[in-house]
Amino acid sequence: MIEIKNLTKIYGKNTEPSVDHINLQVKDGEIFGFLGPNGAGKTTTIKMMVGLLRQTEGNIRFNGMDTLNESLKCKEILSYVPDNPNVYEVMSGMDYLNFIADIFGMDKEFRKEKIEEYADAFAMKEHLNDFIKSYSHGMKQKIVLIGAFIHEPKILILDEPMVGLDPKSAFRLKEMMRSHCDKGNIVFFSTHVLEVAEKICDRVAIINKGKIIAQGTMEELRDADHNADGTLENIFLELTENA
Repeated sequence: MIEIKNLTKIYGKNTEPSVDHINLQVKDGEIFGFLGPNGAGKTTTIKMMVGLLRQTEGNIRFNGMDTLNESLKCKEILSYVPDNPNVYEVMSGMDYLNFIADIFGMDKEFRKEKIEEYADAFAMKEHLNDFIKSYSHGMKQKIVLIGAFIHEPKILILDEPMVGLDPKSAFRLKEMMRSHCDKGNIVFFSTHVLEVAEKICDRVAIINKGKIIAQGTMEELRDADHNADGTLENIFLELTENA
């Protein structure tokens, strides 16, 4: 479970919070979509969750463990894919995946099985021995995603994971996300593709100007918006335009 309480981030002095006392709870087995306009606070929130930024106030817990006080234990059950796949370009794809596997202490046979499984899903088998610097943006995104999945993390945090992916790879990723959560794990991801969020998410939260302005299942969002037939796109546009 992910528990976020009164999470706040303020940059500098006497400025408005980038993230303003947000509260979220994500249950085991859920795909949770984190939505918002550019500059709303999505990436800042995610960076605090994964330990790249320190919050000004509030706390984040993964399976009851505080991300500040028990940061290493939290990272052991976590995988993170940023919105821009910065990878060690002088490595081959296989070198990179083995590097990730070493960090998480993966058994050699198990890592081989998982690398083959996910490389096949993303059509990357023939490119694993190529240097990453020769990869396209989409291929870099795929190698980072493979690295995120191979050690079977309890919590998978993805920031705009489908940017740069071809349609087949995006479809495979959605399947993998669902399969991952069907095992009792969590996927927390941000996206601007609202149709994808509507189709695959168990619940979503919408953030705007650093505040959570709506969260719940699609049915709960429609009820709150008094629009039984509303799409997520319509609800999102109405809420963010009026906020």
